[in-house]
Amino acid sequence: MNTRPLKGKTALITGASRLNGIGAAACLQLAQKGANIFFTTWGTYDNQTYKENHQSDPTILVKKLEGLGVETAFMEIDLADPKQFPDLFHQVEQKIGQPSILVNNACFSEHHPWKETTSEMLDKHYTVNLRATTLLSVEFAKRLKGTDGSIIHLTSGQSKGPMIGELAYAATKGAIEALTVTMAAELGSKGIRVNAVNPGPTDTGWMTEDLKKALLPKFPLGRVGKPEDAARLIAFLASPEAEWITGQVIHSEGGFLRQ
Repeated sequence: MNTRPLKGKTALITGASRLNGIGAAACLQLAQKGANIFFTTWGTYDNQTYKENHQSDPTILVKKLEGLGVETAFMEIDLADPKQFPDLFHQVEQKIGQPSILVNNACFSEHHPWKETTSEMLDKHYTVNLRATTLLSVEFAKRLKGTDGSIIHLTSGQSKGPMIGELAYAATKGAIEALTVTMAAELGSKGIRVNAVNPGPTDTGWMTEDLKKALLPKFPLGRVGKPEDAARLIAFLASPEAEWITGQVIHSEGGFLRQ
């Protein structure tokens, strides 16, 4: 059995600032399968959002990845600015090589009562959650040479149930499911597979102990989700073993009960 099926390939993963996040876990899982890794960070958002539960040091992640015997580099980028996207891909190609795997993990989330929903609030979510995901995927597909590519979006199961206090986030992330289905049909002729992963409630540093206790009974498997759970599925979808899977939204959330 080939334990490094992605050897020689390059993966671009967005939103891997936090060491305890899904992005960093995806980097490590893909590297274990042999992929060279280029990841993006945006410390400004993480510092504002996570505060005490924020563990961020890209150089530590780089060292961990290099320890797995792969090439790696990263770039600090505000994905709300699409003018930076061509330079991002140029940096990936120059430093590591043309990416054949794209993981759209970065997101923007800001809790707000529905009455405080404004055009500005919607735009802040839209520019990262949907616009960046779409435009990065288009740029990736345009540049890809050959017929072997994989795009993996991250969603949050908005079609499975409501997210109270997250109207702008739910609206923009929920659109990823529709994007996945149509993009898979559009890019299939180029040999690019497009899928989405919903990891369900995952402890990436934002969960309080009280919240974990409240959520635990809703998981039949007896624990809350971990970043590594989503990362393993992402790595599988990027691998040759998943060559016949495209246009799918996979709700890998430990049987999470919403009732």
